[in-house]
Amino acid sequence: MKRKIFLTVTFFAIAVLFNSCEILNDCKTCRQVTYVNGAFDHATDPAEYCGAALLTIQTTPDTIDGDIRIKWECN
Repeated sequence: MKRKIFLTVTFFAIAVLFNSCEILNDCKTCRQVTYVNGAFDHATDPAEYCGAALLTIQTTPDTIDGDIRIKWECN
């Protein structure tokens, strides 16, 4: 009985550790790009974002003000 509990706990610990490493290594280089009338105008310098910051950037909708569109682009 103790062996089954030990194996179960070990299995879940390994599963959690593998998942947490994937989250930490999930990084992309992103920059904000501005388009005017659908044509490229300018962009910020690219920076690397990981984890929650990257998720926030990827879910941020484009900002539109008249003919100006500002969006995040990630590689």
